[in-house]
Amino acid sequence: MRESHEFFEICRSPSLATEITLQPIRRYTGLVDAAIIFSDILVIPQAMGMEVLMNPGPTFPDPLVTPADISKLSPVVDVQKELGYVFDAITQTRHALQGEVPLIGFCGAPWTLFAYMIEGGGSKTFQKVKTWLYKYPDESKALLLRIADVCVDFLVGQVRAGAQLLQVFDSNAGELSPYDFQTFSYPTLAYISTNVRERIAAENLPSTPMTLFAKGANHALSFLSKNAGYDVLGLDWVIDPAEARRIVGNGVALQGNMDPNVLYGGRDAIEATAGSIQSLGMRVYGIKCMAVSGSQ
Repeated sequence: MRESHEFFEICRSPSLATEITLQPIRRYTGLVDAAIIFSDILVIPQAMGMEVLMNPGPTFPDPLVTPADISKLSPVVDVQKELGYVFDAITQTRHALQGEVPLIGFCGAPWTLFAYMIEGGGSKTFQKVKTWLYKYPDESKALLLRIADVCVDFLVGQVRAGAQLLQVFDSNAGELSPYDFQTFSYPTLAYISTNVRERIAAENLPSTPMTLFAKGANHALSFLSKNAGYDVLGLDWVIDPAEARRIVGNGVALQGNMDPNVLYGGRDAIEATAGSIQSLGMRVYGIKCMAVSGSQ
């Protein structure tokens, strides 16, 4: 399918996105606990009016250089109009799954999306986006909140469409110091969980568990478990899961913790690593957990 269709073409085609989401469920029937809709975190910047290409990694031909460039963004984002294809894919996939496994919807966290929008793609130094934080802190906070509002609309729309769990990926959380994480990223993460839950309740939609994966921000695990408003915290692979459980107590579930490079080690390495993690009550991405699609 990748040979005949461009990445975002697949994302924008509900039938193709449904098919890719279902393929691992069919192949490993009975071995995975959930499916996650095939999409990408960068559909939100696209919905806000930015061009994003996958060539082969994500690139923004016209990134935000100064706060004056914020005027190039759409003043109002109609998520039904701009991202309805994701909702259609979720509905189609939910019907096609026929209850075999639950379906997860997701979005990128505002800080992670903000970084892409300014850096113009992936970055090793994050120099451009950190210049914004330090040189234009108020403008940065305003844009982060603006992104968060789109995230809320997008996640609520996914629940309407049939998503049974929601995940927020803050893939670049570890690029911030503890102080900057608390100042720039955490407020939007809490804003998303609070407002999504309020909107779900107001619309009488099903109560939907929410997971936060703040990669690299293990310094904040205790704080996030008590204050961020998520049911589950995802772990990266650089913290001992027993230590993570000690830090957070029993207030939230924990998920993840396996280095994805273990997959290259073969069956024995995979089973040994997954077994050691699961013995501590963890759930492991990709191993008896879920088929992850897209490029979170």
